[in-house]
Amino acid sequence: MRFLHPDGTTVHLGYCSNVHQAEDLKGVIAQLAAHAEPVRERLGVDRLGIGLWLARDVVTELTADEGALDTLKAELGARGLETVTLNAFPYAGFHREVVKNDVYEPDWADEARLEYTLDCARVLAALLPDDADRGSVSTLPLAWRDPWPRVSAEDARHALDRLTTGLAALEAWTGRRIRVGFEPEPGCVVETAAQAVRELGGLDPDRLGVCLDACHLAVQFEHPAAALRRLEDAGLPVVKLQASCAVEAEHPADPAARAALQRLAEPRFLHQTRTPTANGVLGVDDLPDALDGDLPDTGPWRVRFHAPLHTEPEPPLRTTTGQLDHVLAGLLGGPSADCDHIEVETYTWSVLPEPPADLVGGIAAELAWVRDRLTGLGLKEDPS
Repeated sequence: MRFLHPDGTTVHLGYCSNVHQAEDLKGVIAQLAAHAEPVRERLGVDRLGIGLWLARDVVTELTADEGALDTLKAELGARGLETVTLNAFPYAGFHREVVKNDVYEPDWADEARLEYTLDCARVLAALLPDDADRGSVSTLPLAWRDPWPRVSAEDARHALDRLTTGLAALEAWTGRRIRVGFEPEPGCVVETAAQAVRELGGLDPDRLGVCLDACHLAVQFEHPAAALRRLEDAGLPVVKLQASCAVEAEHPADPAARAALQRLAEPRFLHQTRTPTANGVLGVDDLPDALDGDLPDTGPWRVRFHAPLHTEPEPPLRTTTGQLDHVLAGLLGGPSADCDHIEVETYTWSVLPEPPADLVGGIAAELAWVRDRLTGLGLKEDPS
């Protein structure tokens, strides 16, 4: 879906396909028919954005075979879908039985990460609608925090220089600008806006910036307005917003809250958990660690469990949709649009205590939730 901000900017809204299990081109095309097109029809719109997740093997096929790329583009067009952003955070295996820390490999000290990201940018340049101003690719925030020796940090910085050069060359060749956004995430080298400024400051803002995940921001107990101001002051653009929310337990010592949290402690994905203290924010790397007593339960817990936007979890748990509202208002509620790509990224449907029977309906309801927020901020849906 597209929206017009009062300043004239076109703002793109879609959902991320990493919710679907597909790691070959045939599977990616099948998910467009089985899920994305029905979501568009359920919303009653002529055009729907989809932020594609393309695993390494798919990207390799698309860059090696122009016919395969043409086939994917034709399938998108035939189904009323468009792509202005790719999620290049997971490299492969995102729907294995156990993912956990493997999702951070390869990191930005590894040549494979640079090559994959540039290949994603090449694919996106070919998929972009003719009238789209630019594309975006999101990626991990350099690496998991440990180990991260100085030599790895230096290798990563050199890789970012080469990434900038590669993106500039791609624009010169295709006429399409692709920006890469690094996604701060709890437990990584870049967790917060302050760390993003420290690690990514001084990079070319026309090519590189931040992918802001509202769930991650909430888990770190960052105030949205302060975080956005910090990024703006440092000249780090928000190239994409992932519209997401975390799970919060206001009183984690409450037996009902602990029972509900226990049902979220599933084995596939990592669910970093944080609580505020007098000296800052204290955290553990996974929800089971918190439940085992490694995190104080005297204050609220926030859990990096991407919860559906339009509904509440099992009481007494709640979500951080209020935080997401503040992020949307901070980016799009002012006189200018400070972000033009929004991606709903609830990839956890399959690991909910009660997975939905109607996934298409759930995704459509999330997109409708964001649509209502955007129109409430003064944006107008663009039917063209």
